[in-house]
Amino acid sequence: MSEAIRLLDVVALTSCIPEYGLDRGQVGTVVDILADGQAFEVEFCDRAGRTYESVGLRPDQLMTLHFDPAVPELMEDAA
Repeated sequence: MSEAIRLLDVVALTSCIPEYGLDRGQVGTVVDILADGQAFEVEFCDRAGRTYESVGLRPDQLMTLHFDPAVPELMEDAA
């Protein structure tokens, strides 16, 4: 993974984790950085904001979600 995952990043699972009842694509928030960035505690919440799972995961199990275009010029065009 080329991009560093940071505290409070919104992430999605890249694969299923059946032992926790989590499917590929489920969205969570990084709530702690573990083992000097070799793992992350990710909290998964329902639509009401209640945590239903909190799991330590490796970076290769996650992808960071983005809400802005990766190309700054696209942001300027939208304004």
